Amino acid sequence: MAIRPRRSVLYLPGDNERAMDKARKLPADALILDLEDSVAPDNKPKAREMVVEALRAGGFGAREVILRVNALETPWGMADLHAAIAAEPDAILIPKVSQPGDIISTAKVVRATGAAEKTRLWAMIETPMGIISSREIAACGADPENRLACLVLGTNDLLKESRARATNNRFAVVPWLAMTLVAARAYGLDVIDGVYNDFKDETGFRAECEHGRTLGMDGKTLIHPSQVEPCNQVFSPTDEEVSWSIKIIKAFEQPENAKKGVITVEGKMVERLHLVMAKRVVTIADAINAKSRIEEPWF
Repeated sequence: MAIRPRRSVLYLPGDNERAMDKARKLPADALILDLEDSVAPDNKPKAREMVVEALRAGGFGAREVILRVNALETPWGMADLHAAIAAEPDAILIPKVSQPGDIISTAKVVRATGAAEKTRLWAMIETPMGIISSREIAACGADPENRLACLVLGTNDLLKESRARATNNRFAVVPWLAMTLVAARAYGLDVIDGVYNDFKDETGFRAECEHGRTLGMDGKTLIHPSQVEPCNQVFSPTDEEVSWSIKIIKAFEQPENAKKGVITVEGKMVERLHLVMAKRVVTIADAINAKSRIEEPWF
């Protein structure tokens, strides 16, 4: 699976044409055009038309574009899925995934309708059963036919369903995040952290981004454009991380180290697992730099 930055993943209501238009110039790595929670029931058919039109119009540049459909068992789910497949987004985000069957069933529809090869599936993990089943859900990623690429935490729904308190240190949330992350990594999937609701609180937001990155998250879902820039800063590899990674790569490239499992770099023991990590850091950094060169400035 291709490595790409997914630092900032911004939700956009599917019935807000102005927001989707402005998002084409935001420095977000990914955009989720939403037909589910952010759209009122009476407006869902219209929102579906607007999202499809936006996708066909294009203009999103290097940004990854994901369409979040309503669950298949809802009155809008199957129509959403077929519309999404026809519009060819980079990914389709399936809400409230609670068991592997939710992925497998959706993947069957995707294959049967001849979806574009680029279109992946993302899964929202936002229920207690989703957390319990996160290993089995992530295991769907082992089969290429399922197209599963990423898990997205729905922390607001998890807090509601569990009746836990939303505290600044996310004491109650950490076990859910950790379980999902380890399950995803076991099957080579990316994981995106949940949203931070108070978009005017940049200090608190940055702290939660740092917390997510420390846990190992690839990025964070966002609810407001003002959160994009600080999120990108936190989830980008630092200059020090990139420099150290390059040193590791160059050290293993030396002929005398070609067959070694462990070497010393500047007095530190480095294993081949660190080489894998280093290559990912450099790949992500290169992708971020390339992306910044081709994107328009935003104001």
